[in-house]
Amino acid sequence: MSLTVQNVKVVPEGDGVEVKRLFPLPEFMNFDPFVLWDHFEIEAGKGFPEHPHRGFEAITYMFSGGMNHSDNLGNNSFVSAGGAQRFTAGKGIIHSEMPANEGKSEGIQLWINLPKMLKTIEPEYQQVNQGEFPEVEASGVLRKILVGEGSALKIKTDIRYEHILFSSNASLSLDVPNEMRGLIYVMQGSVEVNQQIVDQDQAVFIENESRLSLRVGNTAEIMLCIGKPHKEAIHQYGPFVD
Repeated sequence: MSLTVQNVKVVPEGDGVEVKRLFPLPEFMNFDPFVLWDHFEIEAGKGFPEHPHRGFEAITYMFSGGMNHSDNLGNNSFVSAGGAQRFTAGKGIIHSEMPANEGKSEGIQLWINLPKMLKTIEPEYQQVNQGEFPEVEASGVLRKILVGEGSALKIKTDIRYEHILFSSNASLSLDVPNEMRGLIYVMQGSVEVNQQIVDQDQAVFIENESRLSLRVGNTAEIMLCIGKPHKEAIHQYGPFVD
C-alpha cells in the first residue's frame, strides 16, 4: 500500500496567471492516467489566449467567477461557479480560456491522457452547469459527483472525480476499485487519510489501496480523483500529449 503527500508549487502560466501546480513538475511529471493538475485563481483581463492542444482530455471545474471557452469547432461558452467544461483534444483543437470580466475566477484544470488508440479521434467539447451534477449527502459529508455514477460529464478514461465538503468531525469511507490510483487534494482545512495527515494545498497520492478512510476535525473541502491507468508512456510537450 502506498500514500505519498506532496505540496503544490506556484508556477507562471498563460497570460499573467500563476497556478498552484501538483504536476507536471521536473521532480514529478505525471501520474498515469493523469497528466496535469492546476489550481488557478485568475484576475479579470488575464487568462489563456488562443493556443493548440492534442492527445488528451481536460476538465475545468469552477469554484468562483467563471471561464469562457472558445474554440475552432465553433464553441463559445461561459461556465460559472459550480459548473465544468470538458474538451477532448484528440487529433487537435485550438481554443482560448478567459475568465469572467470582473473579480477573480477560481478553479481546477485536470488533464487526463488519452490511450494511444484514441490519440487521433475528433475533438469534442462538453459543458455541465451547476445544479446538473448529482450530489450525495450523509453524516455531515456532501459529495458532488463531477465524473462518475450519474454524472452527465463523460470522458474516455475510467475515472471518479468528486468535490467533497466535510462538516466538523465528519468521516467518510470509500472503496477504491481494483487497479485504480489517484489523489486527494485538500482545498481547505486538514484531512486524515488512512492515518496520514494532509493539509491545505497538499495532495496525497493513492496507489495499491483498496479502501480509504477519511476523517476531519474542523470543516474541510477536498477534491477526490482516481482513475484506471492506461499503462502507456506519457509524452508531454507543453500543450501536446503524444
